[in-house]
Amino acid sequence: MNSKAKRRMIVVTGVIVIVAIVLLAVVGGASSAKTVSVAEARTVASDTKIQVTGNVVDNSFEIGPDTLTFDIYDPEADPAASDTLHVLYEGSVSATFGNEVTAICTGKKDTSGTLVCSELVTKCPSKYESADGSLSIAELLGYGSSVVDKPVKVHGIVKAGSIAAVDADQRLILQDAESGQELRIIFQGALSDEIADGSEVVLTGSLSADGSFAATVVALGE
Repeated sequence: MNSKAKRRMIVVTGVIVIVAIVLLAVVGGASSAKTVSVAEARTVASDTKIQVTGNVVDNSFEIGPDTLTFDIYDPEADPAASDTLHVLYEGSVSATFGNEVTAICTGKKDTSGTLVCSELVTKCPSKYESADGSLSIAELLGYGSSVVDKPVKVHGIVKAGSIAAVDADQRLILQDAESGQELRIIFQGALSDEIADGSEVVLTGSLSADGSFAATVVALGE
C-alpha cells in the first residue's frame, strides 16, 4: 500500500471514529434519565427526562385502546405527605400490572404535570402461601351457595393461556388438579411474574353468586 492510500485510510478511519463517538454521545444523552422520587418529580422541569419508581394507587388506573393512565406513590415516604404522580403510558398493559404493583416509569412531564412515560417496567414481589387449610376447587364448588361471599382459601393450577391483563373480564382461570373443574378468578391486584401457565397457586377471597371467585390475594403455593 502506497503512502497516499495509507493517508486516505487514516482519514477515513478517523472520520468513522468521530461519527461513532458522536452517535454514542447522542444515544447516551437521549437514553439517560435523572432518577428522582415521586415528590421530587412534581417539581422537575418538563423538559427533563426522569425515572420515577412508585407503587400504583389502588383503583387509580384507566385502560384505553392504546393508553394506560394511573397514579403512583412512594411507599417509603411519609404517608402524611401523600404525594402522588399521574402517569400516562402509550403501550400494551403487562399481565402483572395491577393495584400496588411497583412501577418504574421513565419519561418527561407535560404541561399539566403528567409524566408521559416512554418506558414502563413493573415488578411485583413473589408471594408464597401454604395450601394447608385451603379448599380444592371441587370442594369449594361442592359447598354451593353456603359459601357465597364468605372468605375462604382455595388452591389450584393456572390454566394454560388464561392469564390476562387487569381490565379483562377474568384475570385467570384456576383448574382443579384432579377433577379438572375450573374457576374464573377476578383480581385487580399485581401478579408476580413467576405466576405462569401451570403454576400452583393459593388464593384468598370469596365465591360470588355468579360462580366467579373474587380474589384479594394470589400467591404461589409452597
